[in-house]
Amino acid sequence: MKYLRLIATLFFLLAGIALLVVPSHAAGFAATRFTVADKGTAGKPDVILIPGLASSSAVWDAEARLLAPNYRLHIVQMNGFAGAPAGANATGPILPGVVEELHGYIVAGKMHPVVIGHSLGGLLTLMLADAHPEDVAKLVIVDSLPFYGLVFDPNATVEAIAPQGKVIHDQIVAMPADQFAAMQPMMVKSMVKDETGGKAVVAADVASDRTVFANAMLEDLQTDIRPDMAKIKTPTLLLYPYDATLQHDEAKYDALYKSAYASMPNVKLVRIDDSRHFIMYDRPEKMDAAIEGFLK
Repeated sequence: MKYLRLIATLFFLLAGIALLVVPSHAAGFAATRFTVADKGTAGKPDVILIPGLASSSAVWDAEARLLAPNYRLHIVQMNGFAGAPAGANATGPILPGVVEELHGYIVAGKMHPVVIGHSLGGLLTLMLADAHPEDVAKLVIVDSLPFYGLVFDPNATVEAIAPQGKVIHDQIVAMPADQFAAMQPMMVKSMVKDETGGKAVVAADVASDRTVFANAMLEDLQTDIRPDMAKIKTPTLLLYPYDATLQHDEAKYDALYKSAYASMPNVKLVRIDDSRHFIMYDRPEKMDAAIEGFLK
């Protein structure tokens, strides 16, 4: 049971929703780890949106409609998630390769975009700004941490949490499909309050390539970019949810995010109340207001 509980917590921060996007390429650049839907208004400032673990680009649909009149949108779909073919993500490390392909996509498109990432996508956004600070104009991080282990213990290290992470990884890969699918509605309750969004989360988890899902989850768990946070000077907005029915120690919960981003020089933290992990479903109007205010 303790591993199931840990898996539930992992899904809380990392999982996503279903439906796919059509691919497009910047100036002939052909990515192997993701596809991109090019939407919005040509000639406007560029915005790249990256969903989280097991997520579909459709998680951004409502926000994209609101941003589209004033921005050109590049909406990422990670290969192996929510029914997308695994592609190059089928074997080997995933996250560093995604970061380098995002860099290639930006350079090929001669962009200087705002990059918005949810959950695992938020970590990728931070990794991109760390590795290639010249690429990004602004960052928006939606409920993500520079080291996921902080969820379990403020003093956690990669080395300390790695063995348990490997156990969870192996259990996810080995779990029978029907058992995995049956677990999802229970997991979803801690991730999203919105009923429609919750159904989409379940569908995306079940449709994802299980090995890609588990490998990306384990990489997330073993990635700690806190030592580089002070070097990421890009103006950043961090949105994080708060639901009093789940987080009973409000001060401790706020401290988790504040301490994690304390060394980042140009970050603004905004808490979205009455929401769970998928702020875009639970409080879309609040999220959009915060994002649009920051971008303007």
